[in-house]
Amino acid sequence: MCRQGLQGLTMKLNEEALKMNGTNSSKLKTVVIGLALAVWCANGQAAKPVKDQSLGLSKTSVNDSPAPEKFSYSEDFPGTSHVLPQAYPGAPQQIPHNIESFLPVTSKNNACKMCHDNQAMMGKKVKGQATSIPASHYIDLRTGDGKMGKDLVGARYVCTQCHVPQANVKPLVTNTFDK
Repeated sequence: MCRQGLQGLTMKLNEEALKMNGTNSSKLKTVVIGLALAVWCANGQAAKPVKDQSLGLSKTSVNDSPAPEKFSYSEDFPGTSHVLPQAYPGAPQQIPHNIESFLPVTSKNNACKMCHDNQAMMGKKVKGQATSIPASHYIDLRTGDGKMGKDLVGARYVCTQCHVPQANVKPLVTNTFDK
């Protein structure tokens, strides 16, 4: 369609250029052909606007401020809940009990250690007893010596950097991740 229209337009411009018979006629012809082609081909071909509902993971307007559904963490007390499965191998364990009274976990206040800092139980799982802090938390990888110390490494002291209490919530987006 564009090619046929362009050929007809070119013939008319050639006729006009021959009538002008000037030195600038070929430049004029090129400019006019270019503009005519742009107008001819773009006529009715403008891109349709993209609706904001079709962008991203959320199918609402970008001007909306959606809020997740309300949820609460487990009210179970330590020792009364079951151990939750890891999301994937090597993932930090989830905290299966309420930690509200243990917060904030800081370098000077770590109530988690009272139950979980038991090197004699390391690697052993005994029903009804707290899971022991793993050996990796006692090895300072920054020094490179690979030796296990008797105290938690400072970088691993604030448990809630990696370990989080679990809540029963619906995922915000569909997850197809497989272990």
